[in-house]
Amino acid sequence: MRINSITFLYKMGYIKFDKLQLINLEYSLQRELLRSNRAGSYASTTIVGCNTRKYHGLLICPMDDLDGENHLILSSVDISIKQHDATFNLGIRKYPGGNYDPKGHKYVRDLESEPIPKTTFRVGGVVLDRENILVENEERIMVRYTLVDAHSPTTIVLKPFLACRNVHKLSKANMNVNYKYKLIPNGIKYRMYPEYKPLYIQISKTPEYVHVPNWYYNVEYHEEQVRGYDYQEDLFVPGYFEIPMKKGDSIIFSLGFNEINPVTLKKKFLTEWEKRTPRNNYENCLINAAKQFVVKRDKRTEIIAGFPWFGRWGRDTFISLPGLTLSYGDVKTCKAVLDTMSSELKDALFPNIGHGSSAVMNSVDAAMWYFWALQMYAQYTGKQHTIWKEYGKKMKLILNGFRNGTHYNIKMQENGLIYAGQSGVALTWMDAVVDGKPVTPRTGCQVEINALWYNAVCFSLEVAEFEDDNAFIEKWKDLPELIRNSFNENFWNPEKKYLADYTNGDYKDWSIRPNQVIATSLPYSPISDEIKDFVLEVVRQVLLTPKGLRTLSPGNIAYKGRYEGNQHDRDNAYHQGTVWPWLLGHFAGGYLSIHGKSGYNFVKKLYEAFEEDMTVHGIGTISEIYDGDPPHQPRGAISQAWSVGELLRIKCMLEECKGKKQKP
Repeated sequence: MRINSITFLYKMGYIKFDKLQLINLEYSLQRELLRSNRAGSYASTTIVGCNTRKYHGLLICPMDDLDGENHLILSSVDISIKQHDATFNLGIRKYPGGNYDPKGHKYVRDLESEPIPKTTFRVGGVVLDRENILVENEERIMVRYTLVDAHSPTTIVLKPFLACRNVHKLSKANMNVNYKYKLIPNGIKYRMYPEYKPLYIQISKTPEYVHVPNWYYNVEYHEEQVRGYDYQEDLFVPGYFEIPMKKGDSIIFSLGFNEINPVTLKKKFLTEWEKRTPRNNYENCLINAAKQFVVKRDKRTEIIAGFPWFGRWGRDTFISLPGLTLSYGDVKTCKAVLDTMSSELKDALFPNIGHGSSAVMNSVDAAMWYFWALQMYAQYTGKQHTIWKEYGKKMKLILNGFRNGTHYNIKMQENGLIYAGQSGVALTWMDAVVDGKPVTPRTGCQVEINALWYNAVCFSLEVAEFEDDNAFIEKWKDLPELIRNSFNENFWNPEKKYLADYTNGDYKDWSIRPNQVIATSLPYSPISDEIKDFVLEVVRQVLLTPKGLRTLSPGNIAYKGRYEGNQHDRDNAYHQGTVWPWLLGHFAGGYLSIHGKSGYNFVKKLYEAFEEDMTVHGIGTISEIYDGDPPHQPRGAISQAWSVGELLRIKCMLEECKGKKQKP
């Protein structure tokens, strides 16, 4: 499961947008850029620089000293070009009535995304390049402006728009904002609110700073409006910087939480630029996207579930981890995440969301996916013999907790199957809740949970043998056969030729859902190859789309083919027909395990179908979900960890199938 290193020849133009695309706001506002700093901060906006979400901005940072959540610090920086007596503002924001002011998009000539986003503007005889870099492992944004061409004296004006608010909320004009500032080398030190850290706004070339504090009212975010949320906010500008430039000059704008020597800015920018691996092909885009989910802070290594609004999720972490790390050989990060998450195990469960005292443990599947992630790690590294020694205590704690019973009525029944659920709680990944009620409660014995349970027990027995843990082996050795027999009796219907989604007593839910496909792909599967083949064929015929698997058959009365509307409408569609790319990883794994090389071309087409998405929705990455109905529009978060991770894992499966890579 390995993709060879990321030493590629740089090739211009793989991700590029021209003037006609960029000035067409209907086109450009639907495409978003994202960069993270690998320490929790990120920058995101549309390809034309107009923010359409409350989550858009040039610097969004975690604020551990406030509430531990992300906060939007710098919304945008307007650039104006001054020549003679004329001024041209290259910024763009939307205001009420569908008005855009300024209309800087009309000056955009083109945008290249790599190795860093570079926008080229043309105003008369002036050509100006803008390049953004989010500094790695530091809360700092740097923007380089290069005057490529100019035929007369030129001054550029930089005007920072600040928000300083929780990323899930909106800023409103208020009397608490601070109007004072302090001059520092080539810039200012400014603290918008007392609870926030001071901001150090500096420029590589000495500017003239003009302090004119001002609010800009009712900036609108279209995507929030269509999602049914509040969508207007007020942004604050403390002042602006004027810098004279001549043809060929470059300057660096920097905003961070500590002062920097402005003389070092150009070198720092170049150092960061040289670190970047260009997204110059499909595979390389996925690898770059994968790295953006990794967050290393305070000796912890975690996975962000998705951008721009997700935090760390337990189940998403384990499902995405092998693809996000092992697919290109990053064993160190994989183990660091496993160790970080292992430290948070409590009462046989992992946090679904949150940390410490604020952790919410309502996930039955996170603990089961933990075994699978360990399994993938062991297979890749060949360290099966060390797993029990390193993680055996955690594994036994989970197994005993599930066997004897833990929170949320999670317990093993006499037939060896796991029962989970209670009223008002959705414990599986199908966890949407509307009006206090789960849309798909699935209380009982869920098909994927029990397939994972069987795999977890078998894997534990395998690695326990290396440590001669005879007491454990004696206690658990007879369970796999019991689970396997009960699984087939409970879920399989030889007439329908697919697996029930869940059962509860005598009730069996025969809705055709994708959860059954997980039973076809696990290293230890409770079903035969013959049954796998039947299951995969039903899934292929009914649920498979070019963008993933539908969460419900279109023939079901509850099917929702489009994920749109307010939150109530969207949540009702989330797992009732919406397509999820991550499920393709397990469909592909099952399919190749049955069909081998004869299935190669079919799976390869599924993988390659996402290359067109490199210039759609989230640029260079894969969206969270897609509509169930054609043309399968991308929806939800613009970049999702398990979507990216599972595509990288499919790439590895294809290479293994061709014998190009050694199986982990």
